[in-house]
Amino acid sequence: MPRSYPLERTRNIGIIAHIDAGKTTTTERILFYTGRTHQLGNVDEGTTVTDWMEQERERGITITSAAVTSYWRDCEINIIDTPGHIDFTAEVQRSLRVLDGGVVVFDAVAGVEPQSETVWRQADRFGVPRIGFVNKMDRMGADFWRTLAMMRGRLGANPVAIQIPVGSEAAFVGVVDLIAQEAIVYDPTDGVGSNPERAAIPDDLADEAARRREEMIEAIAGRDDELMPKYVEGRAISNEEIVAALRRCTISSAVVPVLCGSSLRNKGVQKVLDAVVDFLPSPLDIPAVTGTNPIDGSAEIRRASEDEPFCALLFKIVTDPFVGRLTYLRVYSGAVKVGDTILNTSRDRKQRLTRLMRMYADRREEQVEAFAGDIIATVGLRDVATGDTLCDSDHPIVLESIGFPEPVISVAIEPKTKADQDRMSEALHKLAEEDPTFRVRYDDATGQTLISGMGELHLEVLVDRMQREHRVGAHVGRPHVAYRETITRPSEVEMRFVRQTGGRGQYAHVMIELEPLGKGSGFEFEDATRGGVIPREYIPSVRAGAEEAASGGVLAGYPVTDVKLRLVDGSYHPVDSSDIAFRIAGSMAFKEAVMRGAPILLEPVMKVEVVVPSSATGDVIGTLSQRRAEIQGMQPRPGDSQAIDAVVPMSEMFGYATELRSMTQGRGTFTMEFGHYAPVPDEVAKKLTGQV
Repeated sequence: MPRSYPLERTRNIGIIAHIDAGKTTTTERILFYTGRTHQLGNVDEGTTVTDWMEQERERGITITSAAVTSYWRDCEINIIDTPGHIDFTAEVQRSLRVLDGGVVVFDAVAGVEPQSETVWRQADRFGVPRIGFVNKMDRMGADFWRTLAMMRGRLGANPVAIQIPVGSEAAFVGVVDLIAQEAIVYDPTDGVGSNPERAAIPDDLADEAARRREEMIEAIAGRDDELMPKYVEGRAISNEEIVAALRRCTISSAVVPVLCGSSLRNKGVQKVLDAVVDFLPSPLDIPAVTGTNPIDGSAEIRRASEDEPFCALLFKIVTDPFVGRLTYLRVYSGAVKVGDTILNTSRDRKQRLTRLMRMYADRREEQVEAFAGDIIATVGLRDVATGDTLCDSDHPIVLESIGFPEPVISVAIEPKTKADQDRMSEALHKLAEEDPTFRVRYDDATGQTLISGMGELHLEVLVDRMQREHRVGAHVGRPHVAYRETITRPSEVEMRFVRQTGGRGQYAHVMIELEPLGKGSGFEFEDATRGGVIPREYIPSVRAGAEEAASGGVLAGYPVTDVKLRLVDGSYHPVDSSDIAFRIAGSMAFKEAVMRGAPILLEPVMKVEVVVPSSATGDVIGTLSQRRAEIQGMQPRPGDSQAIDAVVPMSEMFGYATELRSMTQGRGTFTMEFGHYAPVPDEVAKKLTGQV
């Protein structure tokens, strides 16, 4: 069965932005204009296609990324609508890993917001070309040019306006297309904006449009070798040449084309679709994916072609109430059919594909075959996890996996009844499979089950899902911060573990060096032994013992991080040495080394932006200071508001939403994202370690 659309007419894109910038509304308009829906979904009314979970419709936010396929100008566009809330940043991260391009939505009033910066940095890391869409041009305080200036200043981007707005705020009626040199005006009596009028540029905008078009061509020519000679020589440049040059510059991430509109008022979204087709890359335009041959460790390249061996990355797992365990795949090369046997190289396990489906949010369309460039779902794969590589068993390859941030907050949870006990374990296991930033562990000391995540909202939603979807009754404790421990100076330890109880004994001898590492380094292990003083088969046991000890530190039992353990020497006994002996010796040596390394506690520090009326600025800064905040700066916002940037310890932010609302009569809002780990002040550390 041949593919429906050629690869060069395929686009895999994500809609990404700060919370409440209008991603889901923009996606709903795209689905309507491409004929996938026949009515306009509304976030406030809970009628959206991509926000299909009950929790999403109740809260009016996106929680899980939804995949949808639509068609525009003879192109197949696979769209992923991602969450904007920082608690669900893993959804954005794993989506960006498999996308070829992105549409970044900005609020024309707020401009570049904190989560816009976060997703922009993530897209930079994955090398995802982007176009910008300045939404909400109809709102009071909307300013297209200020948003572009913020993109340059805050994001270090090179935005190029390819449209200018016709009017703004309540007077916003359309846009001027600087490439086609025409105005696109929307009739206010046309409720869905399907038939905009193309007209001459209004006289009052003619001079500005000519100037902005010249700026656009200059910006593109400055980054494109093919267009530069014609521009320098002053020769005429056709619209087709501008589009081709802008496409090259966008794919190389040299520039970011920026459009404007109002998704809620159905203005400007069709031009965003045109820009996706014209400027964002097809799978053929991006570099071939590189992986590792698991047999000999050599580098392997897979190009986006059906002639190459099949390989795909599993980027998402969802438990569907109707079909069971859905796994989402991005196919990078080759083709695969229902009934084929594939190899999971991440786990060295072969499995048979029983079903393939093209997803339409929570609905499915059965497929017989999937091709390079497709984003597809399958059912029935066992023993898989996010980031696994699936490939042709005759041509094994391991693609780079997906890294996720560590959880920063935990709560204790216990079942209400004995019947809930078994159901809770199963439900938590399924939720942890779906969400790599959600962790479950059992605390032997307290007998409690602890769940950890990226924030209060994250855990609240997961507990809500457990209670609704899996029908588990549970009591939930107060949130706890995920502290860490580390050392501040290097240390050395020699440790012997000897047990003689008659018959065969236990013997292990290790010498280790432990040194502090930079922020975010985690735990590193180096085998620096020489001459086989410790047999090779016992080295992993030493590491396993040290990692086990690192899971509970010496000060207050929190995980030890940002350290490097170097195994430098040791000895063994030909009869009494064993895996378990070296594991215990590694654990004991690590704990002793941490004790000698002047250990300290670390706490997660959050980047916070608080937007409040100017009259309340002083009070808000005062209460932030009481919460151990470090004020980074302030910026004026439209409507007599101020945005306060600060870094605040996570432990001090519990209950802040309620306090802020009461202080500002409900007008204040704040956003928060993880920044870094920092040492805990002495007085706080004494409380945490029970010294006060």
